[in-house]
Amino acid sequence: MAAQAPVAPSREIPRHDSPDAPFVLVVDDEPLLLRSLRRILEGGGYRTVLAESTEAAEPMLSEPKLGVVLADIRLGRSSGLEILEHVKRERPEVEVIMMTGNASIENAVGCIRRGAFDYLAKPFDDVHRIRNIVGKALERRELVQRNRELEMELHRRNGMPEMIGHSSRMRTLARTIHSMRHNESHVLIEGESGTGKELVARGIHAASPRSSKQFVPVDCGALPETIIESELFGHEKGAFTGAVGSPGLFRMADGGTLFLDEIGEIPLNVQAKLLRALQNKEVRPVGASNTVPVDIRVISATHRDLADMVSTGAFRADLYYRLNVVRVDIPPLRDRSEDIPLLVHHFLDKHRTANSRVEGIEDEALEVLVESEWPGNVRELENVIESAFALAPGPRLRVADLPRTRRLVTRRSDPTLAGIPTSLEAYECSVLERALRESGGDASAAASLLGIGRSTFYRKLAKHGLTPS
Repeated sequence: MAAQAPVAPSREIPRHDSPDAPFVLVVDDEPLLLRSLRRILEGGGYRTVLAESTEAAEPMLSEPKLGVVLADIRLGRSSGLEILEHVKRERPEVEVIMMTGNASIENAVGCIRRGAFDYLAKPFDDVHRIRNIVGKALERRELVQRNRELEMELHRRNGMPEMIGHSSRMRTLARTIHSMRHNESHVLIEGESGTGKELVARGIHAASPRSSKQFVPVDCGALPETIIESELFGHEKGAFTGAVGSPGLFRMADGGTLFLDEIGEIPLNVQAKLLRALQNKEVRPVGASNTVPVDIRVISATHRDLADMVSTGAFRADLYYRLNVVRVDIPPLRDRSEDIPLLVHHFLDKHRTANSRVEGIEDEALEVLVESEWPGNVRELENVIESAFALAPGPRLRVADLPRTRRLVTRRSDPTLAGIPTSLEAYECSVLERALRESGGDASAAASLLGIGRSTFYRKLAKHGLTPS
């Protein structure tokens, strides 16, 4: 009896066996079936990786070249549905095809509703069907990827700021911003000072249907309590001594986005008027008898714990829930240290000029930066790079070029030896004093260095008995 000829690849399916092509991950606890699927898929021109359990598959799920996952619903003590949920949550561009020996319409519909691309019943009696489904899944993945690239290019042309970072926290943040591109709900951004809250707010605005309208940022902590109401809602001519009339920030942002940075600094009496403006979509300028309609989206941000402020009565609960429709948490730099090399090279490119001597950074200096705690987050990192860039004598930044005034503290060092105060009160006082020293006693510059409003800075100085001089 003549040997059976190998099955030839389907002509309508392009080959995907080059090293740069996306691969297919097959997860099943039956070794014989895995080998069979490898022959089928590689015979169709697809790169294939095998795994006998969810644990064995886990490292592959984060690989950039992963294109399609074939997973059995039953995997010993675990379930392929766990893989499906993980992939759709962390890698939505990757398509998942579920397999099972207990085929039913109910199971098929359930998998599709969870996000699966398709559903295969075992045993497989049609080799070409398997190859065609995988081929279509790869085509859809490539189409979604290309679509996303085109959208990102369009956003860049429309002024969408660049988000630097490939860590899982930053990928989640990017997906959150992308998922809100058709949404106009109010957003609350929480994160430490220097993490880039305004950058994220601009990204949300640029990705939204309001991107062609104004993005109006305001630092609530920098507005004196006596004028914050007229700054937000406007005022009529003659409403108070010297008043010449102003539309206010709400009306300036009409049709667009109003970004209220450091929202936790707004006084309680103004919070009530802000809530009414958001509920009724109208403002009453100071000195006016009639209200003015406004159509805005509000993105607010804070480094403070608003939920804790609500519990102590320092922030209105009803305003908090009105602002916190969609919440975005920005991770501190110490929690995404794998992004530091990318940020360092980004800042080197940003501050490089035609006459610059610096072309790069030594590995030892980069390691010091990666191991540092960065209480000032991305803003502090950029300040360090800019300072070192200006003073470095050679073509590559060295450890010796890093500013000593920053006293970079690494996660591996002993905080008592590094001179860090052991109480939060003492630490805050130390930071205020350092900011004043580095700004030459200029309160405005010191407040900007710390990423807080000037009025907030003065309140903290008074609390610790410090003066700008």
